[in-house]
Amino acid sequence: MKIGIPKEIKNNENRVGMTPAGVFALTKQNHKVYVQSTAGIGSGFFDEDYQEVGATILPTIEDIYNQSEMIVKVKEPIAEEYGLIKENQIVFTYFHFASSQPLTEAMIKSKAICIAYETVEDEEGTLPLLTPMSEVAGRMSVQQGAKYLEKPIKGRGILLGGVPGVKPGKVLILGAGVVGVQAAKMAAGLGAHVTIMDINMKRLRYVNDVLPNHVVTDFSSEYSIRKHIKDHDLIIGGVLLKGGKAPKLITRDMLKEMRPGTVVVDVAVDQGGCFETTKATTHEDPTYIIDDVVHYCVANMPGAVPYTSTIALTNVTLSYILKLANFGWEKACEKDKTLAKGLNIVKGEIVYDELVGIFD
Repeated sequence: MKIGIPKEIKNNENRVGMTPAGVFALTKQNHKVYVQSTAGIGSGFFDEDYQEVGATILPTIEDIYNQSEMIVKVKEPIAEEYGLIKENQIVFTYFHFASSQPLTEAMIKSKAICIAYETVEDEEGTLPLLTPMSEVAGRMSVQQGAKYLEKPIKGRGILLGGVPGVKPGKVLILGAGVVGVQAAKMAAGLGAHVTIMDINMKRLRYVNDVLPNHVVTDFSSEYSIRKHIKDHDLIIGGVLLKGGKAPKLITRDMLKEMRPGTVVVDVAVDQGGCFETTKATTHEDPTYIIDDVVHYCVANMPGAVPYTSTIALTNVTLSYILKLANFGWEKACEKDKTLAKGLNIVKGEIVYDELVGIFD
């Protein structure tokens, strides 16, 4: 199969769809891999690295789409790419269709085979291709939140870990999934007081078992959220509904109950966000302030650490890419039900149940 790896063109997206190690695995099995010139440079991989493992370097994104039967990306295609996608072309990437009607309509119109990383689901109900980026984003949410709590950036002026004689900052995490647990680990490691909330008691028991004593759990409800937001310094939203829009757990009126300089980080922004006041931002201009509350809502947080993120992503996507390349999408999805869950739009038809009727 002919596989194309274009350069990501979303604002400040420095990741690339595959490492040279991944390309080597494909060329070793006699697949043809095309990599757009400088596609990997933001992640620390150069054209020569790809050429050494058998890739062909092409100069433009148009060349990549024109030559390839399958496109392997990181982020969803943006408007400039819509017209490049061909009928029956496989596009394997993060799509997050639920948060974008224009993208959904464009992919229906393209009649391509759209396989979304974020809905590939195994028998245990876990999302193996979303997990590594959720791990990165969860850890980064605390790293970024701690920075934006600094006074020069309009935060409360809080050092999360405190110092002797000064109590530590307080972190509230909504959701005890992968993002929430990783955020809790980072916040606890800094010495902050951490409260993590969920409606899944099994997850709360897990958190209680594996994290230190200064990470406390609470069952999530509007009442309990309203109580906690009044005295927490950093609030992290890490709620996920598979393939659907995130629920709005923090409403606009709740901002007035927070202290000025509170920082909110919405990791669920790709799925529409779990704060009512969320609007997607970029690494170039990551924050905005509403009612004296600092919002950090960057839609591609792992793109700020592209070396780590690209390797972590290729580690989990490569086995599925090889199946698609070796067998074609139909046979590969027949053989692997986990991969089949990634099918979202096929030849102009929505085939993922959670997307049907979402924009009606």
